[in-house]
Amino acid sequence: MQSSDQLPLLTVRDLCAWYGDSQVLHGMSFDVPMGSVTTLVGRNGAGKSTSLKSIMGLVRRTGSIRFGQQECARDEPERVARRGIAYCPEERGIFSSLSVMENLMLPPVVGRQGMALEEVMRLFPNLQGRESTSGTRLSGGEQQMLAIGRILRTGARLLLLDEPTEGLAPVIVRQIGRAIHDLKARGYTVLLVEQSLAFARRLSERLVVVERGRVVDQFDGSLGADECRRLESYLRV
Repeated sequence: MQSSDQLPLLTVRDLCAWYGDSQVLHGMSFDVPMGSVTTLVGRNGAGKSTSLKSIMGLVRRTGSIRFGQQECARDEPERVARRGIAYCPEERGIFSSLSVMENLMLPPVVGRQGMALEEVMRLFPNLQGRESTSGTRLSGGEQQMLAIGRILRTGARLLLLDEPTEGLAPVIVRQIGRAIHDLKARGYTVLLVEQSLAFARRLSERLVVVERGRVVDQFDGSLGADECRRLESYLRV
């Protein structure tokens, strides 16, 4: 596993983004160290999910997005994905007319480290025996596992996970947490958007606080009492 004190795998500087004429991000700047889990936290509507969409090129944006040594702020989404960045959206994007196996086989392989189907099934045992089941017949938790498993097949080095525990039962949340911990141990780098501060703190080496489309504070994973209080103050409604 790579150490999180190495040079960043992802470097975001002065990132601005728009939906139509409405500006949502106002100069976001943060790093994602290689081999780490970095989590964007903040209130609803702060710009966390838009940050992931901006990295993928799904919204109009300006600024700098460096993946390794490559600038990709002007890349189309297809080019971003082929560089080795994979995105799992909050809505999961499962194709309901396709089976579990067909969903897993759908994305192209962009890197040599793509997970074999057997590895995906070991990581998410709930999917075992469901290969021929259509996407609409899976539970919410199983759909989330399928969505993450699908991007692992691509061989991407950086995983963008948007609200992977939203609306899931506690037992499934724990399974998702174990899977992310396992992925980090395998050397994956994860940029996570998460509402649950407890979940984020258990997994993350770095917490980046977002307010009104800007980064307002950052913390490492080992928070002292004063830092915990300061972090919690940002998230109060």
